[in-house]
Amino acid sequence: MKHKIQKEEKVFDDFLKIYKAVVTHETFNTDQEITATRLALDRGNAIAVLLYEKDTDSFLFIRQYRYPSARHGQPWTLEIPAGSIDTNESAKDAAIREVREEIGYQIDQLQFIVEYFPSPGILSEQISIFYGEVTSNQKIAKGGGSISEKEDIELVKISRQEIRQQLEEGCFNNSISIISLQWYLLNKISFKF
Repeated sequence: MKHKIQKEEKVFDDFLKIYKAVVTHETFNTDQEITATRLALDRGNAIAVLLYEKDTDSFLFIRQYRYPSARHGQPWTLEIPAGSIDTNESAKDAAIREVREEIGYQIDQLQFIVEYFPSPGILSEQISIFYGEVTSNQKIAKGGGSISEKEDIELVKISRQEIRQQLEEGCFNNSISIISLQWYLLNKISFKF
């Protein structure tokens, strides 16, 4: 099916950018086209990393304050390490950098899980999720996030034995954590339905 972006302009330019466009596209059930005005929120692309610490049999999560979720009464979220991909940086390099910055671990081997649009109706962002395994001796820095970005991040270890129950009980309320844990449960362990 054909589509065309007729006109596009940046209407907001800060950490987040908002684009407004007039688009035309073919329809599924008629020979007519639809022309409409649409908005896109752009913040660049991002990565996230599900980390399993082998010697403690634990997953490594972060907890930090999130203003958008605070508006819904959930100010601190439990997430996997994540962050934006810088200009001229690969997704894998961004993943390695963010893990060190947020929780202080050095990681070299990453397995790609998925790249997806978290909310394609409004966001242009694509998120690449990776999986990695570490040991506690790979913690080489303090972590805690970037001072220049005013991050305040706590490292949280959750036993592999507890992870399925915590997922089922709704302890995770963000797509990167839910998707990565479901991937782990489907691909890395044997269990009975």
